[in-house]
Amino acid sequence: MKAALFVTCLVDGMAPDVGKATVALLRRLGVQVEVPLQQTCCGQMHVNTGYPREALPLVRNHVKAFASYDVIVAPSGSYAASIRHQHPVFARSEADEALAAAAEALASRTYELSEFLCPRRHETWQLRGKPAEQYSASPTTTAGHRARSPCHLTDGSSMGG
Repeated sequence: MKAALFVTCLVDGMAPDVGKATVALLRRLGVQVEVPLQQTCCGQMHVNTGYPREALPLVRNHVKAFASYDVIVAPSGSYAASIRHQHPVFARSEADEALAAAAEALASRTYELSEFLCPRRHETWQLRGKPAEQYSASPTTTAGHRARSPCHLTDGSSMGG
């Protein structure tokens, strides 16, 4: 599996150690992870603040930068949700069906880090040579304690509440 780290603007500008730690964690688990140098801002900030047209070239670049990867991992629920929901909808609203189709394909391969580490039954990747689901009985349960999922992770992902 060829995975890419979507660094995000927040991680890049405010918390670069999060990106470094994510790469280290994924590699320790046996994931071949790269950080595409072509990635830039994904446009979430533009869309969220009322400047969707300014986001269009950013969405195009994001889709292009990550097109060749099997899996895209982001250490942020809101960014993963933006890629999955905003990009396809926005491209379609701009009447760009080719971009919408490419964005939907990319969205289906984009995961927040917690989702990637605790996959659902239909997802079958390996971590350290074992099926990933062996590492966690439930994505929101650790050592028998239920953890609260962040809002963006609950609403914009497959993790549930």
